[in-house]
Amino acid sequence: MVLQSKISNLIPGWIILFSVVFTGYLIYWLPDFNLAFLTLLVAELIVVIYFSLRFSLLQISLSRIILGLLFIFSGFVKGIDPVGTEYRIVDYFIAFGTDWAFPYALHLSVILNATEFVLGILLLFNVCSRITSWLVVLMMIFFTVITINDALNNPVPDCGCFGDVVKMSNWQTFYKNLVIDSLLLIVFLSRKRVRGWFNPFAEWAILVLAISCFVWFEIYNIRHLPVIDFSDWSTGKNMINPNPKPVKYYLLYRNKTSGEEKEYLSPDYPYSDSAWLANWEFVSQRIDDPNPRLHDLKIEDENGNDFTSQIVENPSYQFILVSYDLSRANLKSINKIEDLIKDCNGNNIGIAVLTASLPEETASFKTTHNLQTDFYFADDIILKSVIRSNPGLILMKNGVILGKWHFNDFPSFGELEEKYNFQEL
Repeated sequence: MVLQSKISNLIPGWIILFSVVFTGYLIYWLPDFNLAFLTLLVAELIVVIYFSLRFSLLQISLSRIILGLLFIFSGFVKGIDPVGTEYRIVDYFIAFGTDWAFPYALHLSVILNATEFVLGILLLFNVCSRITSWLVVLMMIFFTVITINDALNNPVPDCGCFGDVVKMSNWQTFYKNLVIDSLLLIVFLSRKRVRGWFNPFAEWAILVLAISCFVWFEIYNIRHLPVIDFSDWSTGKNMINPNPKPVKYYLLYRNKTSGEEKEYLSPDYPYSDSAWLANWEFVSQRIDDPNPRLHDLKIEDENGNDFTSQIVENPSYQFILVSYDLSRANLKSINKIEDLIKDCNGNNIGIAVLTASLPEETASFKTTHNLQTDFYFADDIILKSVIRSNPGLILMKNGVILGKWHFNDFPSFGELEEKYNFQEL
């Protein structure tokens, strides 16, 4: 009877824990507002609070481990790319009208990423459980309030809670935080029942080590490119669709007399029939492109002419120097840039500069530094996603990204020639 009673007491806890984890899985399929699902998530929070004293130590530990791993993953994928997180923080500053805070965005990125990662480590290894659970509660209150505002008002399209690794809508992000809140409540409301694993000295050692190692890791990724590139422009990626499917063009025509509208698949319509043309007028065109969109980069000259294919799909070696804002470009490598341009021109290797600066600024910059190459224009947001460096260097050939370099790591032409053997051209 005693064993049966213990088992019966454990069952609700396992059902609740399984329900919370399962709803976390369901978030993938629910990118938009769903009242039934939102009601379920809120009900889980209430049930967790009601049954808080009936969770076993194993169920509490499992909740803590899942929570810790989520925080470690979230902090790590953002810590790989602190500059990307900085851009998203700036988006929030713009949305909330706090432009004065722009200079602090990168510092805030480093602090937030490190805080999230370190709290994950403390949760996973059960370090300072009471203080840690309080800190996580405060952080999740902040994140939950922010994301409910995101879901309702959509001030930014993507909060970047998992960097570029996992893309989530604002509603999915809010749902995710409610799931985390349920796990957190299991841990927080049971914090007095859990004993720590380490003595105070060991706990401090873990804390200091986690902070120092992760902050160093973030600084390294700032001063160089991310150690793992999750962007659409990662090294080795082919930006040309190898097996493109035909694009279909649909033309909508309206009868001038009856107003009847008909859509035709071009060129299967009676365009050579003069009598038909006299009675029907063109309304609009619809394009059906079944090919995946590999990138959103559009490269134009100052007259608006499109050079995207010419540069990105160049069958020969093609250098692309990216600076989303020339006025903010770090010029410590300007001598290497000047030498690289001269060497490329002397060896008939393509090199182009992409920027979002105004044409007047571009012309002045080009003249000041005597850069004998073509400058082109693209959207600054896209350029920031192409490479996390201002300026940054990319080498492509036939649409394939062969290499990317931060301005701190710009190689010489000789080093590049040795590696890629330009003489094979």
